[in-house]
Amino acid sequence: MSIRTEVIPFVLGTIALFGLFAILLRWLRKKKGAALSTAAGILAVAYLLYFFRDPERKPPRDPSAILSGADGRVVRIDRVQEEEHLHANAVRISIFLSLLNVHVNRAPMAGEVTFLGEFPGKRYFTFQHKASDHNTHNTVVIKGAETTCLVKQIAGPVTRDVVYWLEPGQFIGGGERIGMMKFGSRLDIYLPAADVEVRVQEGDCVRAGETAVAVLKKEATP
Repeated sequence: MSIRTEVIPFVLGTIALFGLFAILLRWLRKKKGAALSTAAGILAVAYLLYFFRDPERKPPRDPSAILSGADGRVVRIDRVQEEEHLHANAVRISIFLSLLNVHVNRAPMAGEVTFLGEFPGKRYFTFQHKASDHNTHNTVVIKGAETTCLVKQIAGPVTRDVVYWLEPGQFIGGGERIGMMKFGSRLDIYLPAADVEVRVQEGDCVRAGETAVAVLKKEATP
């Protein structure tokens, strides 16, 4: 399993912080405290390496499958009117990522990246549904052969950054890596309701690039 190189500054900062604290405690002749600080630093580094893991995924072969863009739990499925990019009544599938989930995001479907944007906002906890509409987020729009998908990477109060690794006009395959959300976050997938059938329920656990959260309706497939 690979680990994202983005972990490096976090690891270096953690080593510096706990290392300096341990040195200070030793200087104060508090050996037990220094040992605890060193142990805590090792655990913190181990967690960071775990958090920034980037496992390989095998997307299903079904061309009609719309895949989860994130690991986590489906916390809400609702209908919204999305007029900015989809111009349609849309199904919104919201996935909450805990601090234990893989945070690398993947494309729900193959297509051309037609829009990328970064938008400032609030910092509500991402298990709150109002985070979908008000929090700082990135927007990615992927136009496929049969439908269009909008993905929102939503930052929470402890999220340092949400990033995408894409360029406008780029073609991306379904299940390929598109970005990462650093620490607890939320990812929303918007799909035209007329084009898809949802295949997950609220409370389901999903895996990015593998779990089909929806499928194209038969009349929408070739």
